[in-house]
Amino acid sequence: MALTFRGLCVLATALLPCSALAQTAPAVIVAPAEMTEVHENASFSGRVEATQKIDVRARVSGFLEKIDFREGARVAEGAQLYTIQDDDYRAALTEIEGQIAAAEAQRKLAELERDRKAELVRRKTAAQNELDVAEAKLGEAEGELQRLQGSLERQKLQLSYTQISAPFQGIVGLTTVDVGALVGPDSGALTTLTRLDPIEVTFPVATALVLTYQERLARGEMSKEATARLNLPNGTVYPLAGDVDYISANVAQGTDTVLLRAHFDNPDGILLDGALVGVTLEAREGESTLTVPQQAIQRDQSGPFVMLVNAESKVERRQIKTGSAHQGRMVVTDGLAEGDLVITEGINKVRPGVTVDAAPAAVPAPTPTSGG
Repeated sequence: MALTFRGLCVLATALLPCSALAQTAPAVIVAPAEMTEVHENASFSGRVEATQKIDVRARVSGFLEKIDFREGARVAEGAQLYTIQDDDYRAALTEIEGQIAAAEAQRKLAELERDRKAELVRRKTAAQNELDVAEAKLGEAEGELQRLQGSLERQKLQLSYTQISAPFQGIVGLTTVDVGALVGPDSGALTTLTRLDPIEVTFPVATALVLTYQERLARGEMSKEATARLNLPNGTVYPLAGDVDYISANVAQGTDTVLLRAHFDNPDGILLDGALVGVTLEAREGESTLTVPQQAIQRDQSGPFVMLVNAESKVERRQIKTGSAHQGRMVVTDGLAEGDLVITEGINKVRPGVTVDAAPAAVPAPTPTSGG
């Protein structure tokens, strides 16, 4: 004999009446639509660029005597990198110093002769032309001394070039020469020096987006101040924020973009020259906007919608308009009011008009969110 509905109830449980089983409401989790502080943002692809990067070269010729650094190490400004044998340069310096001593003696003799001739002319025992000759010889001696002093300064400079030091703090690269090699101005780069702190990130922005931003800025709809944040190649977020310090005045015709640059502190050297990163520009000033948890949003051919629970604990389908999403929440621009309870879990168990058992989502108070 076929089982009746009452028979099924008896088989299911002897403790609950059949009416209770038939009328059990589906359990769902709900969250209210809330006003949260939203910071508009936009994301781009950028390239990390060192603020300073140079080839270290020899400015004088000589045999390499010493390599004073460890490849890949961080070196301080003024740190010794290479030492070139300086015997010849020191000997030339000593020779010029001797020439200067002799020239100073000649200038002294010429000065004494000039003074003697001047006294004889004053006494009218010597002709004026003899004084003129003495004056000329004194000038010649002073000129020779000045020339030698210039040679001395140049030779001191040449000697200083045998000590190759770091012009700024940075990371030193691989050395291209070994101790004992003959190096000079034509030897090419001996190594590279790259400054990573601070560091810059350049990124192209579509011209249309720049124009829209300028128009909204003129209408007072956006703040001029923006914070730049980076998403690293491994998916993590760089902990330090940066500031945009340059906007190009030229448009790249091939891509119709404008180049922007952001400046970042990089004390731990996490950002490396040439790395590809994601750049997010976020307005520093936010505005209060209606948002809901992103998992509450459903979509079909008619657009986004939510299932909400009304005051009678019944389910309603509500068509909405959405803005941007960030940190798990979605901006709702039309279709909801603050306090409306949207279903975040159990949506697949309900349909419009069904009475449900709604429980609030066990989540912490919402934090300021961002949208772009």
